[in-house]
Amino acid sequence: MRGLPFGILAVGAALAALTAVADAKPARCFTTDDGYFACDFRATDKAGSFRISAPRHPSYVLEVDQPGFAFGFVIIGGRSIPLPGQYVRSRDDGACWVNPETSTKICAW
Repeated sequence: MRGLPFGILAVGAALAALTAVADAKPARCFTTDDGYFACDFRATDKAGSFRISAPRHPSYVLEVDQPGFAFGFVIIGGRSIPLPGQYVRSRDDGACWVNPETSTKICAW
């Protein structure tokens, strides 16, 4: 046997890359509704999208659709609920995203 077929190698490489993006890291989070709390931060793609989660808190997902702009979801009881409006990366703190329509903020340091 000369080696693995290219398709198997490609799938393995893709899974390795996905795993690298999906590793959760301990962080300190803030949301307008929940205040400050310890959380897990998980990057979900290379564009900057992420998910934060913590026991006894809803999970939040921000999907970056273009640099500096994102839309969000809150996950409560397994349900993904869209957050209103668009989130913009804060100029004062790059770890924070602000919704100018609702004045809500989501941060992860």
